[in-house]
Amino acid sequence: MPNSRSLSLSPSLSLSLDLITVLYPNVGVPTGLEVDGFPGIAPKLERNAEEINSRAPLGNFTESALDEELFSDEYVKSESVLESEDAALGRAKRSVPEFLESARSADARSEEQRKTSGLRVDGQGKRAEVRWNKDDEHDGRVSDSRPDEPKLTSSTFALAGDSAHNHAVVYWTGKNSSVILILTKLYDFHLGSVTESTLWRSTDYGSTYERLNDKVGVKTVLSYLYVCPTNKRKIMVLTDPEFESSVLISSDEGASYQKYRLNFFVLSLLFHHTQEDWALAYSHDQKLYSSFDFGRKWQLVHERVTPNRFYWSVTGLDKDLGLVHMEAHTPDGHCQYVTCRAQACSESSRTYPFSGYIETNSLVVQDEYVFVQVTTTGRASYYVSYQREHFVRIKIPKYSLPKDMHIVSTDQGQVFTAVQEWNQNDTYNLYISDTRGVYFTLALENVRTSRGLGGNSMIDLYEVAGIEGMLIANRKVENQVKTYITYNKGRDWRLLQAPTTDLAGNPIHCVLPFCSLHLQLQMSENPYLSGSISTKSSAPGVIVAIGNIGSELSYNNVAMFISSDAGNNWRQIFEEEHNVWFLDKGGALVAVKQPTVPTRHLWISFDEGRQWTRHSFSAMPLFVDGVLVEAGAENQIMTFFGHFSHRSEWQLIKIDYKSIFTRRCTEGDYQTWHLHNQGEPCIMGQKQIYMKRRPGNYCMVGWDNSRILSAEPCICRAHDFECDYGFERRGDGNCLPAFWFNLSTLSRSCSQGQNYLNSTGYRKVVANNCTKGVKEMYTARKQQCPNRPPRGLVLTTRDDKLTANMGSNVTFLVRLEEGDSMRTNIQLDFGDGTAVSYSNLSWTQEGIRHVYRSAGIFRVTVQAENSLGFDSSSLYLHVTCPVEHIQLLAPYVVIKNKEVNLTAVVWPSHFRTLTYFWWLGNNTEPIITLDSSVSHTFSTEGMVTVTVQVSSGDSILQDTRSIAIQEFFKSLLLSFSPNLDEANPDIPEWRQDVGRVIKKVADIPEEQLLVAVFPGIPTAAELFLLPPPRNQSDGRKQTEEDLVQISEILVNALNQISVEFELKPGSRVIVYITQLTLAPLVDSIPRHSSSAMLMLLSVVFLGLAVFLIYKFKRYIHANSFYITYSFLPGLEPLNFISSFHAHHSSRFCSSI
Repeated sequence: MPNSRSLSLSPSLSLSLDLITVLYPNVGVPTGLEVDGFPGIAPKLERNAEEINSRAPLGNFTESALDEELFSDEYVKSESVLESEDAALGRAKRSVPEFLESARSADARSEEQRKTSGLRVDGQGKRAEVRWNKDDEHDGRVSDSRPDEPKLTSSTFALAGDSAHNHAVVYWTGKNSSVILILTKLYDFHLGSVTESTLWRSTDYGSTYERLNDKVGVKTVLSYLYVCPTNKRKIMVLTDPEFESSVLISSDEGASYQKYRLNFFVLSLLFHHTQEDWALAYSHDQKLYSSFDFGRKWQLVHERVTPNRFYWSVTGLDKDLGLVHMEAHTPDGHCQYVTCRAQACSESSRTYPFSGYIETNSLVVQDEYVFVQVTTTGRASYYVSYQREHFVRIKIPKYSLPKDMHIVSTDQGQVFTAVQEWNQNDTYNLYISDTRGVYFTLALENVRTSRGLGGNSMIDLYEVAGIEGMLIANRKVENQVKTYITYNKGRDWRLLQAPTTDLAGNPIHCVLPFCSLHLQLQMSENPYLSGSISTKSSAPGVIVAIGNIGSELSYNNVAMFISSDAGNNWRQIFEEEHNVWFLDKGGALVAVKQPTVPTRHLWISFDEGRQWTRHSFSAMPLFVDGVLVEAGAENQIMTFFGHFSHRSEWQLIKIDYKSIFTRRCTEGDYQTWHLHNQGEPCIMGQKQIYMKRRPGNYCMVGWDNSRILSAEPCICRAHDFECDYGFERRGDGNCLPAFWFNLSTLSRSCSQGQNYLNSTGYRKVVANNCTKGVKEMYTARKQQCPNRPPRGLVLTTRDDKLTANMGSNVTFLVRLEEGDSMRTNIQLDFGDGTAVSYSNLSWTQEGIRHVYRSAGIFRVTVQAENSLGFDSSSLYLHVTCPVEHIQLLAPYVVIKNKEVNLTAVVWPSHFRTLTYFWWLGNNTEPIITLDSSVSHTFSTEGMVTVTVQVSSGDSILQDTRSIAIQEFFKSLLLSFSPNLDEANPDIPEWRQDVGRVIKKVADIPEEQLLVAVFPGIPTAAELFLLPPPRNQSDGRKQTEEDLVQISEILVNALNQISVEFELKPGSRVIVYITQLTLAPLVDSIPRHSSSAMLMLLSVVFLGLAVFLIYKFKRYIHANSFYITYSFLPGLEPLNFISSFHAHHSSRFCSSI
């Protein structure tokens, strides 16, 4: 792992596999990331800090004042040697508040405000006015510097004219550089954009600053600042997209700039870790661009890329330096893991390392590992690729059932992960993996989480810098949160021993396990403040933290504590919260009070916190917003940022502390220090001896402060081994199989004549260097593979789904619980007439792919067989073809109490893979069928509505028809003059309008007339004459006679060519009756002529045949996928129509 890190979790449970937030609190310059207006706070979770520059890469102070008071452009500079207040006082071991009234006022604030170190997210909180107090001038309980001691030299610079600016991005360009860049901005919270900006540059470590607005453009509004991590002389500055989309490029540490227009808005940048001119840019419309000339020209890499889920190649693992890993969405909304070369990322050059879709926001590429998540049926599965090999499903204890999972670390050849299990709400379990990242075992249960200002969940886990395998965590035990420490990567944990005395030397009675020391492990919301705990690799064993003594962690009555021996013993150093930084490469400590009240003092210690000397760094108390320390290799400089009041400008105070050292350290100034755990010298399997500066020596350490003088391997003992996967530690310390673990699975991929490693229930802690001892007893043993028949054969799909789209790749996975996998023949029948056979199971590790060319339900069967027996397994796969159109075929008029057939025709055609819902009349419940037809009898006269819905996958289509229910009716076939065909677009709306016109010109009461215009050309229609409403005195015979009379009148009018309508000016359409003998009345009484019915049927079938042939010609000519059907209501040529439809439309559904 990196030197020190605070860890945070994503707030979304669906966002799994995020590498936890990394912040390096004591390296002078924060790592540069942004969330909720705080660049440098929220990391790009899966990248090294050296590689990341997301939106303002360095830090973002949010000033509370938004006053618009104007200041002149003249800067205020004062250089002075700040004298100590009282030389007569000796050094003491405690500190007291500088402003008692302000301190009391601050204590009245909420606990959350105190923990945020006075920083406001919204930039609208008001600062306290400066309050002078006599205690600021003198306090007998603090130690001031003596008259003969060196003084701190400081200079103050005010960013004149920027008092209204509420954001600042500060960057010290790097080692051996005197250049500091500051971008201040006025962010309008109502507009949601930056309205003003000023770029400042210093070339003398912050003594003076030059305003660069004239070099970048006086009217140019700058938004974000980026510095190349591999060449910090190269700088990119982005303009605010609300004004323009441009990038300003500098190759001389910001002295001059060249401006280039962009055709997209940059949301974030990712520089290459070795190629200084290579960068990836992510745009507001989810497009990823690449540049190979440091932002001068850009080219599109991929569209629909998930934010913050793109990665450059990893040296030594990816063959191509220009390879990009990314998570991209398909047009239909699914998510895939895609890789391609940034120089030329065409569709043909892209690869998909993980077959199948993955969960959005789950791709993590970190070091040797790639992680993805797949969610099926509400349960998440996690996969890992080690050293770019094929993906393997991660093995977590079977019944952990994670509902959230985050990658904590991938350093030192293994994976730390935080898992929130099904029964957890505010805690996570910490798991640790083997080298390949596949098999995880429990390291610590119920690790506490808390919510940060940015909305991220923070897990209380901290890795101590400089000591490999040492972690501190806050664990919830019986509703109490307690702090635990481990020296062997989570194999063993213990409580912290509280100090024996307080600051006054009074004894503290705190007996383990009832009372212990508890530490706050939160990461600072402001990257320029140290946070609640600090360590540094160049000062091994020194831990400074905020905490309390008692039975549980508390945020009341807290103090500052320090350990000089890696957590074995602790001392109290302050009664109040302070920010603490490591100076002189870890050789000294500097402390400043939490910035809820202004201060002008800092405290310095040269003896690991045993004694502190107070120095003044400002003539006036300053609200400290942040501190930069140790920028240059040979310059002992730190810079304070803040305000004198809520109306003042940004104040930058440069402090040169080189004068406090009398000389450079020599060999005699160092001593050896033995790392131990409560007297146990073997840590991670070795005895480690460090060289450290002798406490109290006022000499300058330089770069080589601390180093491991020797590391001698230890004899292996039980505590060097953790429980293996599938085993659990019992009360006596032994690892025994969990109830769910089947020991025979260890040899399931084993072949006769070979050997396999049979676990003893233990595995050596990764990176543990012990030798001999019990190593042989705990190490997995080689055993000969047993010869067994195949058992436990399991067949699944890659995504565990039993549905697939026709034409898509379906990957089947075969798993064998027992048996000789190398000598077991595998046969897989896909159920569509094709099958494959493999000589052994190893050929199926990547999955067996198959493409179905037709829709249907297929029984897929796998069989495993060897000389001792066989086993088989099956699944039923539903292959669907998306439904694009549905048409309900139903007569316009039906006879009451006679069964009628209703048919739904879908395109493309399906066979028993769809579900149909039939809503008939006023029925409140539908009839549900797998067939596309249904028969029904209507018993009530009148108009009824019939609706059919077809369900296909996640989509539903429907069609609706209105049907007239009558005891009897009469119909006539109509044709039209040819000029109507010229205006026929053959769409339903046109046919409805023509039918409505015919009803008007027929001069028959509208309620007695229905007109159905048939699809296709030539245009034809059928006219239905319905009986008029009957009075009680009217008999059926009279009504029939009236209907016949109306029919004869209409026929005569049609025969005399007296029925016509105007289609458009100058174009009249004549309506004819088809020259056929009229059939008699159609009703429900079987007394009508059967010959007449046969005649009508013959005419209808003849008309249909002619029509369908014509339509077929029209279909060929138009090359159209849309086929419509006509029929004569009351008749049933449906089988003929359906078969025609199925024959032709299946061409499009059965092959792709």
